[in-house]
Amino acid sequence: MPDPVDVYADQFQVSVGPFGCSLNFLLSGPTPPAPGAAPQVERLATVRTSLEHLKVITFMLRRQVLDYEAQTGTDIPIPAQVLNALRIGLEDWNLFWTRSR
Repeated sequence: MPDPVDVYADQFQVSVGPFGCSLNFLLSGPTPPAPGAAPQVERLATVRTSLEHLKVITFMLRRQVLDYEAQTGTDIPIPAQVLNALRIGLEDWNLFWTRSR
């Protein structure tokens, strides 16, 4: 088995199909793209997993973030620009991150 990979990624892609999913972790290029050019990214790692596993990972990540925020008394802010770029409505975002859900 290969050695584990330790990377920092600042972008991701998710591809979901009927039998599983792929999570691609990417790193932005060091310089901004020229006007009208696509941003340069490097694919660092791909993780393939079942849909069941993806759902459990999502649950566990949400719980970890909510616990961290509660323990530290902080709120990890996400700019509206990011939500807009991802086409995530503020109402959906807030509903997902409500602890009582």
